[in-house]
This record gives sequence, structure tokens and C-alpha cells, in this order.
Amino acid sequence: MTTADTASLSGDTALERATMARVARRLLPMLIACYFVAYLDRVNVGFAGLTMNKDLGFSSAVFGFGGGIFFLGYFIFEVPSNVILEKVGARTWIARILVTWGIISGCTALVVGQYSFFSIRFLLGLAEAGFFPGIILYLTWWFPSFYRSRIVAIFMAAIPISNILGSLVSGVLLSLHGLWGLTGWQWLFIIEAAPAIVLGVAFYFYMTDRPEHADWLEPDQRDWLIARLAAERAQREAIRHYSLWEALRDKRVLLLSLVYFGGTYSGYGIVLFQPQIVHKLAEGYGMTGVINAIPYAFAVIAMLLWGRHSDSTGERAGHTAIGYSVGAIGLIGCALMTDPVLTMTMLIVAAMGQSSTGPCFWSLPTAMLSGTAAAGGIALINALGNLGGFFGPYVFGLVKDATGGSFTFGLMAIALGPIMSAILVFCLGHDRRLEHIPGRQPVTSS
Repeated sequence: MTTADTASLSGDTALERATMARVARRLLPMLIACYFVAYLDRVNVGFAGLTMNKDLGFSSAVFGFGGGIFFLGYFIFEVPSNVILEKVGARTWIARILVTWGIISGCTALVVGQYSFFSIRFLLGLAEAGFFPGIILYLTWWFPSFYRSRIVAIFMAAIPISNILGSLVSGVLLSLHGLWGLTGWQWLFIIEAAPAIVLGVAFYFYMTDRPEHADWLEPDQRDWLIARLAAERAQREAIRHYSLWEALRDKRVLLLSLVYFGGTYSGYGIVLFQPQIVHKLAEGYGMTGVINAIPYAFAVIAMLLWGRHSDSTGERAGHTAIGYSVGAIGLIGCALMTDPVLTMTMLIVAAMGQSSTGPCFWSLPTAMLSGTAAAGGIALINALGNLGGFFGPYVFGLVKDATGGSFTFGLMAIALGPIMSAILVFCLGHDRRLEHIPGRQPVTSS
């Protein structure tokens, strides 16, 4: 047995901690920055809608359909994109995704009516397809299972952070209305698209595909990490080795897709319409941005703490189901409240519940799949699940129009998604393929 093999099984905590700390410092800042701009370019249409809808004559249903059609394009190319990434490497493919979606997102400023709006949002989904599942797959190439929930939590903290800073910046950008003959919402799309292009170039030159290529690790650190990940993969495949097609047809993969659908159905339903809800509580676009950021500040804390707690207990399904349940309670509570303070309180509860599900949820499929099967399975879950991002905003808009512009029944309608997800997760339980290497006690910190 080699030194690396011994270390991977006996728990050389000094080597392990030093290795994982170095990997995290090297990879996570860039990944968080990329996901930050990805999510910003995906949902900044919610803020743009405060003035764009009036300028272009969009109803709530048209706006919701256009906001959600992104996910139809996303669905079409999601699995092929992730399979390509697994073949050619994350460095090249993620860089391509970043640059193309940045260009298309900026072109949203050219929208002149509902059909051009639908088209550009659909193309944006095609361009961004494969980014999120690609990063989830990429993290499995670098982080052993014991660390995965907390690492995904840190990575996904970019979502609420994006909503916080995006709310603040977007509120200011809308005030640029009239500068050089452009509207505020046009400036919003142009300025917020630029970082994706810059990060795409930086990703290609800075990131490393796999530990075998990491010359920035010490030799013993690189050997330990390669051996540890190989041991985990061997044990996972000893229980059952999934081919790509088996993973795509597996009942659990399909049910997990439905679970994720319920979460995105509510998540994108609320995130695209929340600025309009908050605008009723605020004076001016700048203050709307400030107030809209408040729920997401609490969501960051909930996501990080809940992901760490899931890792410390080794339990995933219950943590995921509780998060969805709390999210549903927040949405229903928001629908029933008339007092502004209580409305904001319920938005905070909804954001905390919704955000805390992601890190725990994505530990479920990564515990049972590896290799190309992981690439395809994770992408399929994300692709099918994110169709909820199409239906949620569209249903919200339809219900809002049908009820005379009231948000109450729209919130009730999208609350059905996380209720379904919570029930399904409780029924599924946790197919625990691998949490720790046999014979090794996990360390309690990283």
C-alpha cells in the first residue's frame, strides 16, 4: 500500500486539512464569482420588469412566460452540455458557457417586444445550459463526499449574495434612464452582462481540470487527494455502477428531478416577482433594491449553517425536506399577510427555506453516481427540475392577471411546489452510497 493509500484510509488529518484548505482557496473564489454573475444574468429581468413591462406593454403573463422560457432552452442543451464537459474538461467548456451567455445577456437590451423578449431569453437558456450541473460535477472531481454539502453550500451562497448585491446595483442602474438615449433597464442588461465575459477568459487561464493536473498542490497533497477520490469512486461503483443510460432511466434520478422541479417552480416564481411585491413597500427603485436584498442576507446564513449541519450529521433527505417545508410556509404566510413588516418577515422565512435546500439536495445524486453517469444524471436532474423555473413565473403571472393584479393567489399557487418536494423527499429517503471511507473517522473541520 502506498503512502497516499495509507493516508486516505487512516485519516492523516494534518495532510487532509492542508490539502482541502488549499483546494478550497484555489477553486471556490472563482466558482462563486462565476455563479454570482450566472444567477444575476438569469434573474435581473425581475428588476428590469419594474420599468421594462410598462415601456414594452407586457402583461404579467407575458413577463412571466418570457422570464421562464429561459429554462426551455436550458432544458434542451443541459444533458449534452454536461456530457461534453466531462469529455473535454471544465476549464474549456465552462469558459465557453460564460462568454456566450454574457454576450446574449447583454443583447437583452435590444428587446423591442414580446417575441424578441421570448427569443433572447430562450437563447440565454441555451447558452447557459450545463453551467450549474457542470460545476456540481466539477466539485466531485475535487472534494470528497464528507466535504460536499458544505462546499456546495459555500458555492451556492452566490445565489442569495447575487440577489443581495444585484438588488442594490439593479435599483441604481434603473435610475440611469435617459443616459445616452437608453432606458434604465437597457443599462441594467448591458452593464450586468460584462462580468460574465471577463470571467470566461479568466476561468480558462486560471482553473485546473482535475487533481492530476494541479501543480499548485504539493506532491503528497496531490497523491492523497487522487487516492481518496479513487477509493470513494471504487466503493460507490462496487455497490452499483451506473452507465450513462442507466442513470438517465433510473427511478430515483427521475424522482429527484421532480423534487428539484418543485423547488425551482417556487424559487424562480418568487425571485422574478419579488421586486414587484417589495416595490409596493418602498419609495423609489433604490429603496426597493435595499429592501429586496434583506431576505437574501438571511438566506446566506441559513444556507451555510444548514449545509454544515447536514455534513456533521451525515443526513441529507431530512435536511432537504425541512428546507422545502420552511420555504412553503414562508410563501403561504406572505400571501396571507397585509402588514408590511409581517410580509417582509415571511419573505425572509421563504428565502431561508428555499436557499437551505440546495446544498443538501445535491448531496443525494452525487452519493450514487460517478463518471459519465454522474455527468448525465446530474444534468438530467437539473434540466428536468429547472423546467419548474419556466412554469413557476408563468403560472404566477397568469394567476396574478386573472385575479386583478393581486399577488396573494400567485404566492399560494407557487407554494404548492415545495410542498410536493418535501413529501417526495421524505418518501425517497437517502440512498447512501458513500459518506466516508471504511475504517476512517471523518475529521470535524476542514
